[in-house]
Amino acid sequence: MMADARDVPSARPAEAGEPMPPYRFERQSRPGLESRMSTPPRYMAPRYRGADKLRGKVALITGGDSGIGRSVAVLYAREGADVAIVYLPEEQEDAEATRKAVESEGRRCLLIPGDLCDADFCRDAVETTVAALGAVNILVSNAARLNSQNSLEDLNFEDFDLAFKTNVYAS
Repeated sequence: MMADARDVPSARPAEAGEPMPPYRFERQSRPGLESRMSTPPRYMAPRYRGADKLRGKVALITGGDSGIGRSVAVLYAREGADVAIVYLPEEQEDAEATRKAVESEGRRCLLIPGDLCDADFCRDAVETTVAALGAVNILVSNAARLNSQNSLEDLNFEDFDLAFKTNVYAS
């Protein structure tokens, strides 16, 4: 028998308009856009109150346009940090939404579109952040690529190489 949400101590009642499990399965071609999801992720954490723990700091967040990266960007801004986010150019729409959310926290948000598999771009992203925001005090290596396969035989070299470059080299 599966546990009911009421049986889980940390569960809280759903608020009006909040989606409830089970969520509809969705699949998008790469890269997916958060703005096209029928059930958008929650990232604002309205109950979290910042305490200026990152006042005067600058965070560079890869994959900061959506998902966990967007959540980190918004909450770092709430803690007082200015934020630069790196994302793929085709994710511009999501990046703009993140910038709006960061700026609503009263902080600056620099958008840096590009490919983390390119070492020159990675160096340029750091230099661009320093030039625009004055420093890089925090690096959040959040961008990732997942290529799920049922067996190792189904994984081709090109997909493995791209996942490794995105997930490891860019760090």
